[in-house]
Amino acid sequence: MTDNNKAFNIVAKAVCTSINKKIMNIPTEIKDNLQEIRLRVNRPLALCCPEDTYFMTENGCVTNTFLDQQMLTVSSRDIFETFNNICNYSVYSKQNEIKNGFVTLKGGHRAGICGTAVAEKGVITNIRDISSINIRISVEHKNCAKPIIEKIKDLRGGLLLCGAPCSGKTTILRDLARVLSTEYKQKTALIDERSELAGTYRGVYQNDIGMCDVLDGYSKTEGFTHALRSLSPDIIICDELGNADDVHSVENAINSGVSIIASAHCSNETELMAKPQLKRLIQSKAFTNIVFLNNRKNVGQARKVMSINELIP
Repeated sequence: MTDNNKAFNIVAKAVCTSINKKIMNIPTEIKDNLQEIRLRVNRPLALCCPEDTYFMTENGCVTNTFLDQQMLTVSSRDIFETFNNICNYSVYSKQNEIKNGFVTLKGGHRAGICGTAVAEKGVITNIRDISSINIRISVEHKNCAKPIIEKIKDLRGGLLLCGAPCSGKTTILRDLARVLSTEYKQKTALIDERSELAGTYRGVYQNDIGMCDVLDGYSKTEGFTHALRSLSPDIIICDELGNADDVHSVENAINSGVSIIASAHCSNETELMAKPQLKRLIQSKAFTNIVFLNNRKNVGQARKVMSINELIP
C-alpha cells in the first residue's frame, strides 16, 4: 500500500458513514493522487486530484462530469456527522481551531470548515451552520527538499518559498525542517501555526520533522518571540508570511542573527512584488534566495531558484 493510499484510508474515516462506504471503492489511481475531499451541502461530493476534479454517482461510479439527477449529493446530515467525526464528538475541545476555520486530524491532515461566522466585538469566536468541509490530505515526501538544498548550497541567509495553493510549499517546508535539523545539525524552531507542518495531534507529532522544536498553534508573533527568547535557534521555519506583524517578527529574528525559511502565496516575481509586506522583506534582503514552485500538477518541484540579488540588484 502506498503512503498516499494509507493517508486516504485515515482521512476516509472522518467522512460520514454513507459517503465513506462509497469512496472506499474508488479506483486506486484516484486514491493515490487525491489531494482533497470536498463536501458541500446539497452539492455533489468532489474528489480533487492534481489533474482533475472527480465526482461520484449514486451507484458508486466515478466521473469528471456532472450527470444530472445521478450525482452523489452531500446532505446536511452528512455534513453534521462528518463535522462531529473530525471533532471526535467533542466540539468544545476544538473550539480554538474551529474559530480559525480548520481542525487538524490524526496523521496531520486538515479539515477546513465553512459556515456562518459568529463574532464578538469584530472578532470571530465560532462558526455555526456548517455548510462545507474540505479535507486536505497530507502526505510526506521525504527528501523532496534535497534538490533545493543542493542548488542553494547554503541556507544560512534564509529562503522564501513561493507557490500557488497545492503546489507543495508545506510539504517542502516540512522536509527542510527534517533535513536541516538532522543531517545539517541546525537548531531549528518550527512555528506550526495551523498544525500542518508537524501535524501535532494530542501532543504527538504525526509527521517526521526531525529534531525540531515545535511551537504548535502559536501565532507567528508569539512563536518568533518564544523561539528567540528561549530556544536559541539557528533557523526558524514558518509558513505563509503576509501581514505586517509577520514582517516585523521576521525582521526582529534577522536582527538577532537567525535565518528564516518561510513560504508565501505567489506564483511569480510580479505577484511577489505586488504584495507590500513581502516586497518590504525582499527589499530589506531578509532572504538570500527565493524559490518559485511549479503548479499543482507537479507538486513540490522547483520551477525557478533565484538569488535575491537577481530580484533586487
